[in-house]
Amino acid sequence: MYLSEERIRHFSHLIVNGIYFDDLVDYDSAEVVVAEIKRIMTEYLNQDDRIDTFVRNKIGSMSRPVPVGSREWDILYKKYFDEEMNKKNRL
Repeated sequence: MYLSEERIRHFSHLIVNGIYFDDLVDYDSAEVVVAEIKRIMTEYLNQDDRIDTFVRNKIGSMSRPVPVGSREWDILYKKYFDEEMNKKNRL
């Protein structure tokens, strides 16, 4: 999934404001917290992209070609994607 730098920054500020105004966390510098949230979000999204590429290559290297967008391809994609996510303990 791709999110622009602006969108990630916007979401980061929403999170920081939400946890501050709900009195869940106190912090000295909102900018430090925003930077950490941005780093974590970017890392998370990049991992999804790497898994997506891995799964697409895995399906593409099968002995029998599976047309992209077919029902079989969608089922295989979901299965392999979920397996990789579970390996990363993310589901």
